[in-house]
Amino acid sequence: MARTSTPVLACALALAVTPAVAVAGPGPGPGRAAADKAVTYRATAPYQQHAQGVRAGYKPDQYCVFDRAGGTGALGYPHFNHAYDNSTDPAKPTALFYEDDGKGGKRLVGVEWLVHDRDQNPKTDDDRPSMFGVPFKGPHRGNFPGQPVHYALHLWLWKKNPAGQFTTYNPAVTCLPGTTRPLPRPSS
Repeated sequence: MARTSTPVLACALALAVTPAVAVAGPGPGPGRAAADKAVTYRATAPYQQHAQGVRAGYKPDQYCVFDRAGGTGALGYPHFNHAYDNSTDPAKPTALFYEDDGKGGKRLVGVEWLVHDRDQNPKTDDDRPSMFGVPFKGPHRGNFPGQPVHYALHLWLWKKNPAGQFTTYNPAVTCLPGTTRPLPRPSS
């Protein structure tokens, strides 16, 4: 009988201790990253319905964005809410990324946070933010006139990215023919 009670006691003790170890407090580390991702899931779940994301202030870009640098993958259709520029709140990403769902609608696939570089010098990075235990990429020059030098963090929360959850482009996301921004015409 002593033999059976020892494994049972050890198992009960392991179960009692395991949740405390697996779910770390608010400090840095994997427990905090998992908790912050859960916040992002909850906050962006309503935006699975495209109209909800638009009603929440995320302005859609009419074009699907793909990796023009020759890599593979795309972002999909970015929807920006610039009220959340400089946010590192997991519940307030600056952008939502949608892809065509094959039925004439849009499907949420990822999110992005965008933080302006303090000194606007792309050669310095002493103010690089991080979330989920991952440093933001950058600093990058603006992608359009008026956009400041910034850091960006992509999170492929709603569609698996075979290249990595925080990689900029997702090879599993594609842009349908005729949906991308036309290339500038060469000046004559």
